[in-house]
Amino acid sequence: MADSAQAGDYAGGEPVACHECDALQRLPRLWRGQTARCRICHAKLLRVPRGGLDRPIAFFSAALILLLVANSLPFMTLDIQGRRAVTTIFGASQALYEAGMGGLALAVFLTSIVVPALLILSSLYVLIDIRFALSLPGVRLALSWISHLQPWGMLDVFLLGVLVAFVKLGDMARMHVGVALIAYAGLIVMSAAASASFEPGYLWRRLARQRRAARAR
Repeated sequence: MADSAQAGDYAGGEPVACHECDALQRLPRLWRGQTARCRICHAKLLRVPRGGLDRPIAFFSAALILLLVANSLPFMTLDIQGRRAVTTIFGASQALYEAGMGGLALAVFLTSIVVPALLILSSLYVLIDIRFALSLPGVRLALSWISHLQPWGMLDVFLLGVLVAFVKLGDMARMHVGVALIAYAGLIVMSAAASASFEPGYLWRRLARQRRAARAR
């Protein structure tokens, strides 16, 4: 069973076991935007992205640019009794560490800077390799680690904490939104769009076919 189609993109014919009911069946020929479902329980077997691989590459590239802007420019400026303090995302993590909250500082640093950067870069690495059949080293390892990294990219949690801080500090200081905060909000939206267009099952099958074609040459 498949949804509405556009341009052809997946030849099908491969046997696959449903991860829900274990029914063994062959994948049908799929077109861009189509989803193959189990003939027994109708669970999703494979979805071909509507925009092919170009769409997630564009989304992740935009997310990478926004991440660089969010981490290099001022996040917000505080005016407290004539004193002005400019902070960045890394500066917030550093301030937490200096205040004796090392565990929280590490969590902010990892979930707001390190993990999103690793997730975006590894996703681009895999997508570009498969899109242009480059056979880059470590692609299979990168693709397998992406699913482990995704739960740790908590961009929205950090932004929620910033909004709470705005409310609590509103009576004590004047706060000015920096360019980085706007970029960070855009990063959340772009990351969500990139994740929605990223199909690991489809990428694994494309990767396997490219490897077989390379060995056959």
